[in-house]
Amino acid sequence: MKRLVIMALMMATTIVAVQAKEKVEKSANGDSKKEIVKTGYNFGPLPAVAFDADKGFQLGALLNIYDFGDGSTYPNTRQQWYLEASFFTKGSQQYIVSYDNRFLIPGVRWSSSLTLYNDKAMDFYGYNGYMSYFDFEKVAAGKDKSNEDMYIYTPKYRINRLALLFKSDFVGNIWNNKLFWEAGYHLSYFKQGAINRDKINKNKAEHKMFPDTEKTLFEQYREWGLISDQEAAGGLNSTLRAGLLFDTRDKEGAPSRGIWAEAHITLAPKWLGTTNPYYRYSLTFRHYVPIVKNDILTFAYRLNYEGCIGKSSPYYVTPYMTTMGQQYDRDGMGGYRTVRGIMRNRVQGLDMATYTAELRWRFVNFTLWKQNIAFGLNLFSDGTWVTRGFDMTFKGDEKFRAEYEEYMAKGQAKDVPHITAGAGLRFIMNQNFIVAFEYGLPVGKLRQQDGKGAFYINTGFLF
Repeated sequence: MKRLVIMALMMATTIVAVQAKEKVEKSANGDSKKEIVKTGYNFGPLPAVAFDADKGFQLGALLNIYDFGDGSTYPNTRQQWYLEASFFTKGSQQYIVSYDNRFLIPGVRWSSSLTLYNDKAMDFYGYNGYMSYFDFEKVAAGKDKSNEDMYIYTPKYRINRLALLFKSDFVGNIWNNKLFWEAGYHLSYFKQGAINRDKINKNKAEHKMFPDTEKTLFEQYREWGLISDQEAAGGLNSTLRAGLLFDTRDKEGAPSRGIWAEAHITLAPKWLGTTNPYYRYSLTFRHYVPIVKNDILTFAYRLNYEGCIGKSSPYYVTPYMTTMGQQYDRDGMGGYRTVRGIMRNRVQGLDMATYTAELRWRFVNFTLWKQNIAFGLNLFSDGTWVTRGFDMTFKGDEKFRAEYEEYMAKGQAKDVPHITAGAGLRFIMNQNFIVAFEYGLPVGKLRQQDGKGAFYINTGFLF
């Protein structure tokens, strides 16, 4: 799904420092450097306005709160908060509250978050990537306002989803503040189902309304037995996570050297309260290679593998990229936080491999109003593919077999990498508050199956 996003930067340059005293970092010979060591509390508010053809206009805001204390940990924080609230004119909402603390528990970093997504038009393109066909021609025809013979077709690939996620993670040192243990409890609830056609069709011309006679892909998957009755509506996930972390980054917000690698296991047994038990693992390797020192030019890449232990996993938990610590899980293999340039949730399977490669050039640094300001450009390529897919054998009523076979005949025999390329601009303040403007575009022979590309305005680096 392609989004057009407009966000303002004016408030970013008016960050308020509350009881914050800046110290100028000294070099070995006593000369002052340009970098100001931030202390105390700093606030980073940002308004957001967006538009989506199926969800309507988005109005919202986000706020970063950083506590640098006496400045001894700068550019890393002692603690920080992230708050976000967004509302869509057709009923969808998202709320995020996260907190990260390094000093409350001696020797242990504690991170917690609560996120709520109420999405009336969540993307659902089926299983196993290119094995599930995306009818881009009908989607394009439906968006053509001059075409009165084709209704808006994008609801074909939408579902109604409510997702509530809570986590509390703890990270402690094992060796030399480079190797750490990770442990946490994650509780989530998913409620999913077919779209509400009245909401989807709101404010559309009659000839553009998605008709009751047209089944959504989710409804067809139900009829074909690809989504079982037990899993169709979602469920409760009560999970334990454990992992190891190796971290040698020079700083967290905008690293320019070091390694950040993690290995996690997620246990969601029946006895812990999980509706549909599952067991998963995640491996992530991130590397930052300085090409020109002083953060000027950096090559960064990330390799990720999300896998299922056993032969099954609920379909509603597989699109997530697993994280622990300060970050919260990112959903949808596709979109700004996972694979830029392809449609959100386009790639979904039991096992998935993902990569990101990025060249980051910080072309200017200066101080303004006692803030450290920088601008950077980046070139990137992202990719993902299903390495082990869901079983897509027909299990439904025989009266639906013909349409199932027609659908499967349009798709590929197996998934192959979904590759994108793009570029972006970043505004960086105090090494932590980062606003990103990026555009990604699918490449390759099957690129039309992944959408027409996407423009993003968001916060932070991907990793």
